[in-house]
Amino acid sequence: MLNRICELLEIEVPVLEGGLAYVGNGLLAAAVSNGGGFGQVGSAGRTPENFENEILVASEATNNPFGVNIPISQHTDFSPYLEIIKKHRELIKAVSLGAGNPKNLVPYLKDNGLLVLILTSTAIHSVKAEKLGADVIVCEGYEAGGSNGPSELTTFTLVPQVKQAVSIPVIAAGGIVDGRSMAAALILGADGVQMGTRFVATEECEAHTHFKEEILAAKDDSTMIMTRMLKGPLRVLKNEYAEQVYESEKITPTLENVLPRVRGTYNKLAMLDGDLKGGFMSCGQVASLIEEIDSAETVVKRIAGEARRILAKAQALF
Repeated sequence: MLNRICELLEIEVPVLEGGLAYVGNGLLAAAVSNGGGFGQVGSAGRTPENFENEILVASEATNNPFGVNIPISQHTDFSPYLEIIKKHRELIKAVSLGAGNPKNLVPYLKDNGLLVLILTSTAIHSVKAEKLGADVIVCEGYEAGGSNGPSELTTFTLVPQVKQAVSIPVIAAGGIVDGRSMAAALILGADGVQMGTRFVATEECEAHTHFKEEILAAKDDSTMIMTRMLKGPLRVLKNEYAEQVYESEKITPTLENVLPRVRGTYNKLAMLDGDLKGGFMSCGQVASLIEEIDSAETVVKRIAGEARRILAKAQALF
């Protein structure tokens, strides 16, 4: 399954791992890459030292290309992370940027010989990202877990609009979980797919067992949106904490009231530490379709195989 993404990232199948704040560890990134996809070490919630260590863990566990993710709004000082990326640029194939304006980061990364992937939620922002120098657009629909765009465009509507608006490769994210959704994204025009929630529910992901169990138990209506009124929507699993934040926001929809309740500390508390009552869990709408914990390598190979078979049969549908 060779296409522009496979050629650009030097991978076998166009399946990418999302940045996964707090739980995007090195062993997971390596496992995704070992499956023929493109793993990414997440920087959100990590000290520079821990971030560097996870890059080294990934490099020891795979000989295949992998990248790193920087969610811009999560860092007040980029310099130590950029220095680490520069130091290990021979190990890192690409850097993905999201959750903020990437304008000041793109030139630095390109000057250091790195490919740049920019996460967007509208066609307009995708055009701007291409003009900034992005090599790849990752367009994320509203089905996705964690931070979402205020436009609330779904993947089904977003992908063809972005594909029509830019000339560089486009990755579909949000609502991708199996071969069916991957095939659908490719038919819509995407050059590949990115998954987050599906990779949380894997053996290598360092997410707490309690969080993984909640994903396996999820129903089709088990996620909700917090912070919509503040135009910074977060899709999370429903729990008592998330419901309290939601109700509080309805009463007092101000940054002063809501922001302290949705800081990364509370995200980490639930997802990494397993305190499901003390925090919130970023999670996509596809959680109800995940039935088992597998190795990430197996997930990549299975989904790519399923997509191939579905696409091969598509002509016989009508």
